[in-house]
Amino acid sequence: MMPWISDQGDGTFANPVLHADYSDPDVIRVGEDFYMTASSFSHIPGLPILHSKDLVNWKLINHAIPRMDLPGYELPQHGNGVWAPAIRYHAGKYWIFYGDPDVGIFMTTADDPAGEWSPLHLVQEGKGFIDPCPFWDDDGQAYLVHAYANSRAGIKHVLRMRRMSPDGAKLLDEGDLVFDGSGNHPTTEGPKLYKRNGYYYIFAPAGGVATGWQLILRSRSIFGPFEEKIVLHQGDLSINGPHQGGWVELASGESWFLHFQDKGAYGRIVHLQPVRWVDDWPLMGVDTNGDGIGEPVLRYPKPNVGREYPAVAPFTSDSFDAPAFGLQWQWQANPEPAWSSLSDAPGRLRLYAHPMPPSAKSLYQAPQLLLQKFPAEAFEAAATIDASGLAPGDRAGLIVFGYSYALIEIQKQTGGAWSLLYAEGNEETERTVWEAPLSSSEAVLRVTVKEGAICTFSCRTEGSTFLKIPVMPFSARESRWVGAKVGLFALRPGGTVNAGGYIDTDSFRVAAVTDDE
Repeated sequence: MMPWISDQGDGTFANPVLHADYSDPDVIRVGEDFYMTASSFSHIPGLPILHSKDLVNWKLINHAIPRMDLPGYELPQHGNGVWAPAIRYHAGKYWIFYGDPDVGIFMTTADDPAGEWSPLHLVQEGKGFIDPCPFWDDDGQAYLVHAYANSRAGIKHVLRMRRMSPDGAKLLDEGDLVFDGSGNHPTTEGPKLYKRNGYYYIFAPAGGVATGWQLILRSRSIFGPFEEKIVLHQGDLSINGPHQGGWVELASGESWFLHFQDKGAYGRIVHLQPVRWVDDWPLMGVDTNGDGIGEPVLRYPKPNVGREYPAVAPFTSDSFDAPAFGLQWQWQANPEPAWSSLSDAPGRLRLYAHPMPPSAKSLYQAPQLLLQKFPAEAFEAAATIDASGLAPGDRAGLIVFGYSYALIEIQKQTGGAWSLLYAEGNEETERTVWEAPLSSSEAVLRVTVKEGAICTFSCRTEGSTFLKIPVMPFSARESRWVGAKVGLFALRPGGTVNAGGYIDTDSFRVAAVTDDE
């Protein structure tokens, strides 16, 4: 059973449509298909591509960036990399623009979003340029609007509009600052540019990730001046910071808005709001308290796309019987071929134990962690581990990862015995909390995550039941701009240069929490 499904099976959906960390989502409709992308920061592969037929049921179908060909990505670059992309369909192909706050604005294109995307092209070099969104006008002229990262540019709250070459390859001028939100709309960012009924619209979140609102700017001229209106906020509901996202109009005439909610350790999860147009203003959600501003819906009739589609969600479990990694998996940096194999032991994932970088103080700086997003508020993840291939001193197991992390691992001792260890760590250090002898090199390692991202770890050897690790539950934490993750690792002791042994796993199962908890 999948741990989170938005589709209620009765013509309605429950928010969020994705209870997973797809931060800064943007969405387009092309015919009967919807495509979404999101920030991926420094995790590889990056720039996820999701597909849906109804805006509620989504599949992860690709990543636009298989490898980050920029200096430094052999090591984790927490919080850097791919910020707030925009996806568009123009001139028969798909386009994604995103800002790297340390490098500039990048672009990639594809004829098929599920196929190969072009190598990243640097549209505009410069520090602090973030959240770019391209726009091709009716007269063939092209533009790009973007925001600024205060940490790099020393500027915030403002949006700049610039002319762009029609091929998207370069910006043609410095453009104009078209909006300054420093008075009433601090941290205005994440702009998305549209045109409807002769108006140019900028959809822009303001007020901060956890507490903000959705701001709409409109003008008859692309360079303004712009009128402004808040159209979505938290109001009296529990959905905090409902803002940054993308708008789509359906063939049926309906309008919908996808946006994120910052949910702490779970990351920035994705919600879907109905949109109605009143006097050429988009009003989002439902005005439940009569203040003239919409609040997020918790449950609502599904979009009218002409038919019903099966309930689906991005894959989480993996039996490792495919020739390539499942799309749910990401590394902490550009992967090395020597870290893993899906062919050395067919039907199994083999992770080879390699040392951490000399500069690493803990696993927080380890690039060879194979991780995936938390998929629901409550779930369990269990990995079947065969550690018989480990060399003495090697350690491998299951980890919940963030600013602080917890792990359960099998370690091979120098004398050939096996140990089961539970450890906790953070950016600076790691400590073993509990240790016990293990009678076998084969075990199922499991973490159970319950409401509030409270994690308990357990282990089962052949012929036994799951035994909880006798320690206090661990509270998962987010990392830099991303939610907590869960996955696998294999490591050599610190200071060891040569590669060590390996573990095999033929099953990583993610499911709803079972009754034996």
